[in-house]
Amino acid sequence: MKKRTLGNSGLEVSTLGLGCMGLSFGYGPATEKQDAIQLIRTAFESGITFFDTAEAYGPYTNEELLGEALQPFRNEVVIATKFGFKDGKTALGTDSRPEVIRDVVHAALKRLRTDRIDLLYQHRVDPNVPMEDVAGAVKELIWEGKVKHFGMSEAGAQSIRKAHAVQPVTALQSEYSLWWREPEQEILPTLEELGIGFVPFSPLGKGFLTGKIDSKTTFDQSDYRNSVPRFSEENRDANQILVQLLQDMANDKEATPAQVALAWLLAQKPWIVPIPGTTKIHRLQENTGAAELTLSEADLYKINTAVSKIEVQGHRYNESGQKMVNR
Repeated sequence: MKKRTLGNSGLEVSTLGLGCMGLSFGYGPATEKQDAIQLIRTAFESGITFFDTAEAYGPYTNEELLGEALQPFRNEVVIATKFGFKDGKTALGTDSRPEVIRDVVHAALKRLRTDRIDLLYQHRVDPNVPMEDVAGAVKELIWEGKVKHFGMSEAGAQSIRKAHAVQPVTALQSEYSLWWREPEQEILPTLEELGIGFVPFSPLGKGFLTGKIDSKTTFDQSDYRNSVPRFSEENRDANQILVQLLQDMANDKEATPAQVALAWLLAQKPWIVPIPGTTKIHRLQENTGAAELTLSEADLYKINTAVSKIEVQGHRYNESGQKMVNR
């Protein structure tokens, strides 16, 4: 797989990364450990060198899983993890106090079986801790060699600028896809100006853009999509028009809707690196195939023109989740 560089940082990663959250957290029961390890190692064998986790995924179990799976080839991969929630639990709210950041990093290093974190994200902006203090704490960890690069997640432009002035931000990780294009308004121009890379999570709309979810789909009771307004039965039905658009383009390209959705993202900027997640090896192989799919200017114009006429229905987070983004 080809490589991309995240902004001006010099951090080189595979064109697509692997979002590992769903192996342990968020989308129903955790994947059986050996199956998850096999999937992560298959991803590496497929050319993926960029792996994303967080202390909150579990909490802690996803970092432990990734540490074990990647240990045989640790020096050939880039590991990204995150701090920023109290005790690693999203329900308890944010906590980015400098002393907590330091404790989280030391614990994460043990779980990940490594001596450094390649990319450390603040999971969500903490309104109770000055951004300058957060960036300063990460800067110290970078001086000490425990962290290589600083990232932010779902942060607003003002917070990005404040952090970047203290410690250069290598990458922003936020949701971005054909069904969530808000970053194009202010975030992408800010990142381009500052030389910061962009790592879209949920590039397949939490699975919706694959075409495998419709109004009749039922989710496990522990699947957080049950609480997402965009995944109500009514909104899933209304949003099928976007999936049909992708299916039509996929038919023309002898590809799949997921591959078209990922190829569209890759075509937006050369410093964008999506991190689709999956628990299935055949989906992993499908996703990696998107890196080889090239959309022409005419294809992109056709997609953008059609999508501009579609109003996606439903918020992407529940009320508590909405309050934590774009701070």
